[in-house]
Amino acid sequence: MSEIGTGLQNASGIRASVERAGYAFVEASDMRTALARFGTLADWPAFAESWNDLEVDTYMGDGGRYRKRRFGVYGAERQGPIVRGAHQPHYQGLDYNNLNGGIERWFKPVTEEIGDGASMRTILEYCRALFGRLSPETAKWHIEVHQFRIEAKIGVAGKPTPEGMHRDGVDYVLVLLINRRNIASGTTTVHDLDKRALGSFTLTDPLDAALVDDARCYHGVTPVEPENPALPAYRDVLVVTFKKKQ
Repeated sequence: MSEIGTGLQNASGIRASVERAGYAFVEASDMRTALARFGTLADWPAFAESWNDLEVDTYMGDGGRYRKRRFGVYGAERQGPIVRGAHQPHYQGLDYNNLNGGIERWFKPVTEEIGDGASMRTILEYCRALFGRLSPETAKWHIEVHQFRIEAKIGVAGKPTPEGMHRDGVDYVLVLLINRRNIASGTTTVHDLDKRALGSFTLTDPLDAALVDDARCYHGVTPVEPENPALPAYRDVLVVTFKKKQ
């Protein structure tokens, strides 16, 4: 399948890909260039290191203990500061997540240091600018950020999307690779609303990214397995969702 978005050189190219196809795969070098317009990644080492301090997700409907996470919420208008909100549960309806949805899920919050650090702020500002251009009529956004680590062990594959091919029930999604260690597979697939395949790609390098118009596309990620079963194996991503706020 095609890798829509490979080699995109600028913000307009990324935006055009999402407008045209409903998603974009952005390689790390292009993503770094895009982010640089909105701030710095000066705290990136500490930002990436924070994935070593996540909490096991105990809400997994399949009984798995292979996913760790932290969670945070923000609010934004077209201009002005992006404001961290009070901690709250994450909720998805069963229509969007038939495995883990339908209940309030409380996760450990993203730490203040990471949530207000340079990397997170830069990523959020970039998303507001991009999604704001894609939806210029939107005045306010509800933003959720998820730090995910999916671990893989011999005989126990880690499932980045245990609910399968899905939509998140938001408007736009960014999936940003933070780290990938000793992992095989983890291929992202994107389908239209009739479940017809649009494309596939694998996030392999830190800052590789997927951007998805959630109203137009389903997405999922294949299970990950350790390349060397004797060593730790995991896939770390930051997921940022933007939802129009009435």
